[in-house]
Amino acid sequence: MQHITPLTTDNIQQYFLDAIRQHNGIIHKVCRLYCHSAEDRQDMFQEIVAQVWKSFPGFRQEAKISTWIYRIALNTAISDFRKNKGKIKTIILNPHEIQSIYDYEDEKQNEKLQLMQQAIDRLSDVEKALIMLYLENKSYEDMEEILGMSQGNLRVKMNRIKEKLRKNIAHYEKE
Repeated sequence: MQHITPLTTDNIQQYFLDAIRQHNGIIHKVCRLYCHSAEDRQDMFQEIVAQVWKSFPGFRQEAKISTWIYRIALNTAISDFRKNKGKIKTIILNPHEIQSIYDYEDEKQNEKLQLMQQAIDRLSDVEKALIMLYLENKSYEDMEEILGMSQGNLRVKMNRIKEKLRKNIAHYEKE
């Protein structure tokens, strides 16, 4: 049985800092998914950390801290995305930017990644969140906890997203 250390006013700040240090990769991934410029990613990162801090006293340690941070990061990014939807323009990333996201070096792979990024950019905000978690090899159980959707609903959405991506990629390959 896992021992859960209760959060107190004495240890909450250190626990928060440790959690952010340990799981900042999650936040960076979400920022890269929803923000195309370095400045926007930095702003989003700060907003997510602020939301995690604001919500931290309510963390009941029932879920893994990484799952909880994913949930807040995605909700923050999606809320911001919706709030600024009229201001956001779709930007097609160049292969160098895509490589920095996925760490692939092969040029043919970069072309495929560029097609995939273009197809992902056309997804809705919730679909982007779901595909990111899928690409992170998260289980449907983890996705259910992070996104608050039933596993059945997630599976249906994932099948639709895969089909949508296939069609979008085929469309871009024809161009």
